[in-house]
Amino acid sequence: MIFVFKLLELLALGVVMALAFLVLIVFVMFVLDRTQTGDAIRRNYPVIGRFRHLFTSLGEFFRQYFFAMDREEMPFNRAQRDWVGNATKGAGNTVAFGSTRSLSIPGTPIFVPAAFPPLDDQFSSTNPMQIGPHAAIPYVAKSIFNISGMSYGAISRPAVEALSRGAAKAGIWLNTGEGGLSPYHLKGGCDIVYQIGTAKYGVRDHDGNLSDEKLREVGENPYVKMIELKLAQGAKPGKGGILPGEKVNAEIAQIRGIPEGKDSISPNRYPEVDNLDALLDLIGHVRDVTGRPVGIKVVLGASNAWEEFFDRIIERGEVSAPDFITVDGGEGGTGAAPMPLMDLVGMPIRDALPRMVDLRDRHGLKDRIRIIASGKLVNPSEIAWAICAGADIVTSARGFMFSLGCIQALKCNKNTCPTGITTHDPRLQRGLVVEDKYVKVANYAKSVIKEVETIAHSVGVAEPRLMRRRHVRIVQADGSSIPMNQIRPSHDAALYP
Repeated sequence: MIFVFKLLELLALGVVMALAFLVLIVFVMFVLDRTQTGDAIRRNYPVIGRFRHLFTSLGEFFRQYFFAMDREEMPFNRAQRDWVGNATKGAGNTVAFGSTRSLSIPGTPIFVPAAFPPLDDQFSSTNPMQIGPHAAIPYVAKSIFNISGMSYGAISRPAVEALSRGAAKAGIWLNTGEGGLSPYHLKGGCDIVYQIGTAKYGVRDHDGNLSDEKLREVGENPYVKMIELKLAQGAKPGKGGILPGEKVNAEIAQIRGIPEGKDSISPNRYPEVDNLDALLDLIGHVRDVTGRPVGIKVVLGASNAWEEFFDRIIERGEVSAPDFITVDGGEGGTGAAPMPLMDLVGMPIRDALPRMVDLRDRHGLKDRIRIIASGKLVNPSEIAWAICAGADIVTSARGFMFSLGCIQALKCNKNTCPTGITTHDPRLQRGLVVEDKYVKVANYAKSVIKEVETIAHSVGVAEPRLMRRRHVRIVQADGSSIPMNQIRPSHDAALYP
């Protein structure tokens, strides 16, 4: 009995001490809040005012998991993410009891079912497409859907390796992003598109100029199939790439040719390219040195400059043209970017893509220049829309991030990604198991391609690249829909019977 009383006394003493400690903490917080001058709420409402910051931080979490409807979230809603998640399992991705998508929202694409679609034995897979007929080593692209640029640095070692191995398994290409070619890009043995940004990481000399010697090394790599010159990207048109110094470890610094631990900031354009002729000269030079097809990645703001671009190609001859043009939407992307640029600069892909396609076709360059669409295209309906609009190939970055397990935590610009995709913290990278994720990457790609082929079949054509603008209707403000070829008719003219 005495032991019990002693134990109760100790417990009571512990509670009193805990309460005293809590009171002391509250008192310290009260004094700190009253005396600080940076936050008016905490100064006027000490201690209690701190809950505002807590609830603001937690609001993002609660909206995503408890309050937002399936189609409400931005930049990607739950329905889009769930589709990718189901696709990565390699099982069926069917739904029941009707669509949750509102079909009255202006801009919604509605595909036109054929009265008599092809029978199953009349349907074929997408034919491979040649890119770069004037390059020493043209490339035959096997897939309509591929992985867009994400550099090693912006994403982690296991993420790059899983993408490489998944791309090889699915028979698609992997774009390196502007951070150079790492050993992890080559792990899977997939086709590689080597992206050269304005800082020329991986192919620069000590002064930051383009090195022909290093370009030749890139061209001699059997896995590198094409070169992409990045003029702009959707996340930050008019500004170069940004990699925070905390992500620039020794290996990344060595691959890029920059100091370790310092912010990696690319120029907002190629310093040596200040007119159209200089751009065409650069394209031709890189193609001659590497022997590989060379294209450009752009974000449109208006058609005028690109009208002049195509005019100049015609004047110089079609040999001078880029072998492909990647059109990125201004909706933002995976990279760190100032909010005004991410939100407000550059045309969305749904406006930009048809414009670029029409400019190319109007100048008679349809068979010379391939158009690649990139920008917030992650589900089959979006890829099918892009092909209807005139894209030859579609690429996605964020779709493949979802296939790796991305939960849209919006921490890509920090080194704290909870899924290990965009962090170089070894503890967080442990969660990304390459042996599991690469299979999911491949399953996602295969599922997208299969369902785009299903849409093509339903509108009455034998394979996706035969889809035209007349095969999709666009919902208008009054709820009615209009065929895309009436809104933008040139693509469906004589070129496209």
